Amino acid sequence: MASTVLVIEDELPLRELVRAYFGREGIGVLSTGSGAEGVALAVGNAPDLVILDLGLPDVPGEEVARELRRASDVPILVLTAKVSEADRIRCFELGADDYLAKPFSLRELVLRSQAILRRGRQVADEISWSFGSGELRVDEQRREVHVRGSTVLLTPTEWGLLGALSASPGRVYSRQELVNRVRGYEHEGYERTVDSHIRNLRRKLEEDPRAPRIVLTVMGGGYRFGLTRDH
Repeated sequence: MASTVLVIEDELPLRELVRAYFGREGIGVLSTGSGAEGVALAVGNAPDLVILDLGLPDVPGEEVARELRRASDVPILVLTAKVSEADRIRCFELGADDYLAKPFSLRELVLRSQAILRRGRQVADEISWSFGSGELRVDEQRREVHVRGSTVLLTPTEWGLLGALSASPGRVYSRQELVNRVRGYEHEGYERTVDSHIRNLRRKLEEDPRAPRIVLTVMGGGYRFGLTRDH
């Protein structure tokens, strides 16, 4: 089934270029220059990916990202003119899965988007498993996570982090290892943003994110999964 991307970008010429590039790859495109309309299109059409410019004229892109994240787990790729590490981390704290700084290569935008779409379609060999005497249950077929009986929605990046960590409980993964496993490619500057995704993941999984039991920090090392797998 062909994927559909929603582009929320106020520059019409850029939207048309994006539509043309994605069309060559067989990817459908919905587009709008309005943040408010973008949220409505996302809710009504369930796209496979949202490409979101933070510099929108009607609604701040940051607020659009929050609305999208409250409504669904659709992956978000942010376009931004801000390039500092603090700005990158802020993007991920909003729930974005990736970002591109303006100006950017349209070819790179397509490749980044395809990588996100592939992650969204990946299904593990095992259908489901549980950890911590059923405290955490993962259903790969339905792409659902159940924590203490409640279903939580994870973004593709959060899903990838949980999958990587839980595959080998107790093993310590460095930030760079997690970047490579989740994104499938190396990219300078992404290591520190793993911390933002881990914080988001903890807010969804932990009873007390300030005292985590599921995703643990290893000082000077990275992160490890704290629960044991049920048999």
